[in-house]
Amino acid sequence: MYRSTSASTPAQPKKRLIFSTLFACFTAIAFSAGNPAFAVDKTPQPKLVLVLVVDGLPQEQVQRYREQFGQGGFRRLLDQGAWFDNAHQAHGVTVTAVGHAAILTGAYPYQHGIINNNWIDPATLAPVYCTQDTRYTYLGEETKSSDGTSPANLRVSTLGDELRYASGNQSKVVSVSGKDRGAILLAGKTGTAYMYNTKSGNFASSTYYMAAYPEWHQRYHTGKPQDRFYGKEWRQLLPEIAYAGDARDDVVAPLNAEGSNRFPFMFASKSGRPDAEYYGKLFTSPFLDEMTFDFARAAVEGEKLGNNPARVTDVLTVSLSSHDAVNHNYGPESRMSHDHLQRLDRLLAGFLNYIDKRIGLDNTLVVMTADHGFPNVPEFAQANNFDAQRLNGNKLMGLLNQHLSEKFGIEKIAVKWSPPSILLDYQLLEQKNLKREDVENTAARFMLSYPGVADIFTRTQLETGAVPASHISKLMQRSWHRQISGDLVIVAKPYWYFSSGDHGTSHGSPYRYDTNVPLMMMGKPWIKAGNYGGYAEVMDIAPTLAHLLRVRPPAGSEGRVLIETLR
Repeated sequence: MYRSTSASTPAQPKKRLIFSTLFACFTAIAFSAGNPAFAVDKTPQPKLVLVLVVDGLPQEQVQRYREQFGQGGFRRLLDQGAWFDNAHQAHGVTVTAVGHAAILTGAYPYQHGIINNNWIDPATLAPVYCTQDTRYTYLGEETKSSDGTSPANLRVSTLGDELRYASGNQSKVVSVSGKDRGAILLAGKTGTAYMYNTKSGNFASSTYYMAAYPEWHQRYHTGKPQDRFYGKEWRQLLPEIAYAGDARDDVVAPLNAEGSNRFPFMFASKSGRPDAEYYGKLFTSPFLDEMTFDFARAAVEGEKLGNNPARVTDVLTVSLSSHDAVNHNYGPESRMSHDHLQRLDRLLAGFLNYIDKRIGLDNTLVVMTADHGFPNVPEFAQANNFDAQRLNGNKLMGLLNQHLSEKFGIEKIAVKWSPPSILLDYQLLEQKNLKREDVENTAARFMLSYPGVADIFTRTQLETGAVPASHISKLMQRSWHRQISGDLVIVAKPYWYFSSGDHGTSHGSPYRYDTNVPLMMMGKPWIKAGNYGGYAEVMDIAPTLAHLLRVRPPAGSEGRVLIETLR
């Protein structure tokens, strides 16, 4: 019979009550001592979570150049931290915005809503930039309608958002990057983002985050530190023999008219003074990384990150953008990329030393990863007997529309191309009494016969989940968002990619060279050092940090806690 615990009971004798209470206490202590599930975790919370992202860094470069790293940068993370060499950005459209959105949301694009750097709005057919928001403008800088000013398109929370919620907004989340999308998508909804402006050389923020810059920001820019590299050269850091295994310059970078795409690189402008031309050139150099770390130092001191008066954990994210630009221009096999990574390693060592002195690395939980990897330049791949080409999307669109017109008697059924997706005019098909599936399947069969196309997925397949049971199909399904993605999604063959250019290389595929990226975590009180060969995803970072910080995981998080690395 059920009896209410609030019902009155006869009073126990005083001695019996004391004995019962003491027995319960000793039993609880003894039981918890022998049962880890009841033990109290006394591990101190980190004062700072430092998230470092190298834009466009494939895992293979870390492995290939490991022996040339210095002691305090990548080598410190590899030797003193947990390192997964089989970690992946586990979605099919591996570009900067998608990769950055994954890191602290733990979500795939079908949930977080950042499906590419740019896409086409299916309703209006207008172009959309991942972080554009015309309601806000840069502070003190010119702002175009397509500039990145807010996280409005990000549909889920980040680890930083959840930490701020749990701390009553006392935790600080600051994000710094050479790219607006690199800063904004890591800052989340409630953090503060600063991004490099190629017209002024300043690190700017927007009115989404603040009405005016803090005093430390103004003080940092007073001396125009971005001008100190004017007239300087970027020369090779290591002896010539260190680059012996790299691709020849004439393969990856045929000499241009000015001869400016070979070492040494000079950073100046036609005007003879620092201007937008010069600030833009800095983007493809180790000097932008140096400035990014310098500005991050100013943010640490100005915001007292890691020394929060409320004694809560702060988050600093630093996204280093230049490696991506170098790899786009010359490929990861080039000595330009090789040298850039070595210089970045030395800059990283200096920054970690700074954090150690300022906050203490034993008080700091460090995460290092990348937003995507990189394929080789097609000319280099061809020289090594791989089938590699650049695919012209505009040409493909023209031939597809011609084929559909011949089949159905309607002009321009395929209305927009937004790599790797095509939008179809479903309204037109409805007016002509044509079935969607018939047109989709006709288009798919045509494109599967097109040179360089490996596979294609239709809206009907993706909406119903009727995709083949393969690894690549799973990655493409994760990348497709029902409301904003295209109607036909193309996968190029390995080593092929979509481009209208004639040099350099690009990323964005579901292949391992684009998905396999570094994933390292370091922090002696929390992380067990070692090389972990098991499969991991960048999406595992957010739930692992949430577990360590004892906060709610981000809303869309599907990653796992990397328990094998935890003390």
